[in-house]
Amino acid sequence: MELKDEIRIAAPRDQVYAALNDPEILQKCIPGCEELIKHSDTELEAKVTLKIGPVKARFSGNVVLDPTQAPDSFSLQGEGNGGVAGFAKGGADVELAEDGDETVLTYQAKAAIGGKLAQLGSRLVTGTSKKLAAKFFASFAKELSAEHVV
Repeated sequence: MELKDEIRIAAPRDQVYAALNDPEILQKCIPGCEELIKHSDTELEAKVTLKIGPVKARFSGNVVLDPTQAPDSFSLQGEGNGGVAGFAKGGADVELAEDGDETVLTYQAKAAIGGKLAQLGSRLVTGTSKKLAAKFFASFAKELSAEHVV
């Protein structure tokens, strides 16, 4: 499954990059996120509960960031296990471009799933993934816009 989109955020690039590395902000914005622990500047651990079609699962996973091109761009790789519901693993490339006082965030993500989740069908899983990504970025943009105004 592949996802890509472009989002305009009303905050400067450095602030957007910092927020993308702030576990408190991310936990507020990630749908279903129960816990997000930052082990280092490049390693995070998450616990997320999601419902995809008839399958509800609690995923535990790890994410590794590659900030070598930051703050212009960075990449991340992650994998999560949802027990009998299955697993998910994948990665994303994120670019942050300044546009005046705003930042244009562009991402391309790839993911693979297995277990019961894979049996649901790609249309349902992809549709749900797009909705979850849109919800995350709407929350993230709102969080940063509110923070930027203060």
